[in-house]
Amino acid sequence: MSENQQEVGPGGSVYTNNRVALTRFATALVGPSDAADVVSDTMVSLLRSGTLDTAANPVALMYRAVLNTSRSHHRSVYRRRARERKFAETIVVHDPELRPDVVEAVVGLSPRQRACVYLTYWEDLTPRAVAERLGIGEGTVKRYLARARAKLREVLDE
Repeated sequence: MSENQQEVGPGGSVYTNNRVALTRFATALVGPSDAADVVSDTMVSLLRSGTLDTAANPVALMYRAVLNTSRSHHRSVYRRRARERKFAETIVVHDPELRPDVVEAVVGLSPRQRACVYLTYWEDLTPRAVAERLGIGEGTVKRYLARARAKLREVLDE
């Protein structure tokens, strides 16, 4: 074992040897955008608890823990979407000018796409102003808007 691995601790070196495979596994469970976060959260939890150092089969423990964290992640996403839908329904109830199908379609966008759509169409900002407000590039804003429009067209034309 190298000096660097000894500093990390036994659990850390097991992780180092399996991190790519764990990230692939998490990607299959939650998708590429959340996989690294799921693995990171899992490993922080395992290393803090000390269970990884005492496990009979630390690799199996890591895989089980990634699976459990993935399940928790899915529940969290589901609850967040349910809250967003409920919020969208209250807007529709209180504002008769809004069409429920449009509100539901907008709620279905990613948070970044929604932010760009809101700032562009409700706040009447230019892509440059949206980019400045969000601290991202103007091209990024235009890309989010184009993807949001395509998704909204797809959903609303059905």
